[in-house]
Amino acid sequence: QPNAMGGREVGGLANTLAAHMEYDKPGDRERVIQFWEAPSLPSGPGLKAVDLFEAVHNGKIKVLWVMATNPAVSLPDNARVREALDRCETVIVSDCVRDTDTTAYADILLPARGWGEKDGTVTNSERRISRQRAFQKSSTEAMPDWWILNEVGRALGYKQAFAFTSAADVFREHAVLSAYENDGRRPFNLAGLRHISDESYDQLKPVQWPVLADPVLGTARLF
Repeated sequence: QPNAMGGREVGGLANTLAAHMEYDKPGDRERVIQFWEAPSLPSGPGLKAVDLFEAVHNGKIKVLWVMATNPAVSLPDNARVREALDRCETVIVSDCVRDTDTTAYADILLPARGWGEKDGTVTNSERRISRQRAFQKSSTEAMPDWWILNEVGRALGYKQAFAFTSAADVFREHAVLSAYENDGRRPFNLAGLRHISDESYDQLKPVQWPVLADPVLGTARLF
């Protein structure tokens, strides 16, 4: 789990918003809507993994997109999970492996890059952001997860919102959101990295957030 904290930072959990903001904290949802200029956001947390697949099984969810995981094996009661996948009208799977227990149910299979082919950042449990640099060239069809999401967003008609051209672009927006209307009450703050150049991003050394001014020092102790 070298990037569990990083997943939380970008709102990768069903019950959180991006930049460690929360549905139940006053102003957070409205703040994210305003920053992204979004017409709306869900009014409350989504379903966690087990409940999500139960909703798929019951026909409440018609389209499912699975990224970088293999729930047909990893989730409890995987026989029921497989039934849910089989019942789902449209199953999309992004994976670096073509044949898995979950890709067997895919209507659409998107080839993603593996760990050693990816470029970006990871954050461990001590709030330390580290650059992840590819050490192996990917196949011609496999693409980064951010690129896949970016292209789907553009295909849905949101070209202005999904205008990223690199992992550095995504990171800069991530940093700007963390600092947006942040008066210090939200610990997660990357204000010092909002304007990081492509070159500086490429050379970024491990740093602990919050990063308020000096992008090198960060904050060793949060409390």
